[in-house]
Amino acid sequence: MSKSSPVRVDAVLDTPLSRWLWLVKWILAIPHYLVLILLWIAFLVVSVIAFFAILFTERYPKALFDFNLGVLRWSWRVSYYAYGALGTDRYPPFSLGAEPDYPARLDIAYPERLSRPLVLVKWWLLAIPHYLVIGFFTGAPRGGWWGGGLITLLALIAVVTLAFTERYPRDLFDLVMGLNRWVLRVAAYATLMTDAYPPFRLDMGGEEPPDTP
Repeated sequence: MSKSSPVRVDAVLDTPLSRWLWLVKWILAIPHYLVLILLWIAFLVVSVIAFFAILFTERYPKALFDFNLGVLRWSWRVSYYAYGALGTDRYPPFSLGAEPDYPARLDIAYPERLSRPLVLVKWWLLAIPHYLVIGFFTGAPRGGWWGGGLITLLALIAVVTLAFTERYPRDLFDLVMGLNRWVLRVAAYATLMTDAYPPFRLDMGGEEPPDTP
């Protein structure tokens, strides 16, 4: 038997992509980065409140869950536009909502109950093996989430290839998506939004696999 993953990460590789816009996306994304600094401070505060709520009630308050999901969605859209994938030239919306028309999408199923014992250990002890892996993917702690490391290197290789061939290599896109999907699954688990332990597996491609073992 298998069940669907509570974390769904999907993206569409836009075509055609500009051959040179990627050179200035770091400038164009600055307004988003400034807002996201504030949102991530709020995200951490909300996560602490959620920690105690889960510890005493076994529930992640829905309003807090929706806010943190919105911050992750916003971060994923900006990352996909910028140097976490460079997979679209569509400017990300300033929005915490789902934005189903945007090429990069993220959804996390709301858990009706969460484990009290797990909330004490999953965000640090149980997630340590994943932290070691995704630190290589993202360049953390120096680069932070989607700020460097293997993901950014592969995205840059893809757009340099695009500059000369007018084509973003599909195999590289699938790999970049698999790495980002791994990071986002760990982010959801470590920030207490799910009890489903992330698999040590690259699920590559733009569409989330329908089932996970």
